[in-house]
Amino acid sequence: MNRGTIYLIVLVLATQQITAFGQDSLGFKKTLLFADDFSDTTTHKNWALELGGEDQKTCVVKNGYLELNTVGGVTAWYKKELQGNVLIEFDRTVVMEGGPNDRLSDLNQFWMATDPTGKLFTRKGDFKEYDSLRLYYVGIGGNYNTTTRMRRYDGNGKLEIVGEFKDSGHLLQPNKTYHIAILVRDDVSSFYVDGRRFFSYRDTKPFTHGWFGIRSTKSRQRIDRVRIWQIE
Repeated sequence: MNRGTIYLIVLVLATQQITAFGQDSLGFKKTLLFADDFSDTTTHKNWALELGGEDQKTCVVKNGYLELNTVGGVTAWYKKELQGNVLIEFDRTVVMEGGPNDRLSDLNQFWMATDPTGKLFTRKGDFKEYDSLRLYYVGIGGNYNTTTRMRRYDGNGKLEIVGEFKDSGHLLQPNKTYHIAILVRDDVSSFYVDGRRFFSYRDTKPFTHGWFGIRSTKSRQRIDRVRIWQIE
């Protein structure tokens, strides 16, 4: 292999890393903590679903993905608590095919979530039920696909907006599969969509441990290729 070929390979790999996570993530070492491709129905044991009774039969693992098909709200929590610096990746699609719950809205996620009351995994999926948690939140295409926001929940009912977009470039497209990356490094949480950084928030009192949850309201969404890494 000549020097030109080696240089080309290195350049391609570097470009792929920038595309996936943004230039500021280059150089860290990572160790895989968890991977889920939803290749069989037993993978549901890794997730705790909080949802209403009417949605119990429509939030399922099938055809190689997790489908959240809900008339109400749902949160799928990864059951293990995360600590320190982490990278969370997954693919996610908002399905629009004329189904009864199909609605282009609310590609949402929680991370570093803790419950001061110690009652995590006991809710029924209503969005207001989470106001008492400590967590970071990003909602893409909220309010019927008119807003994209990052919030910090302080555990006392204060839901501070720390970033917001309303332009079409930061809103949802139907049936498009997005690659989401959440990067937590020390006191900074960054959120990427298809390699493009939407938010980067430096917290003076950062949440350094907690749970990761995939969140939605009325819609039909598919999740696949979940990866969680510990990073230095």
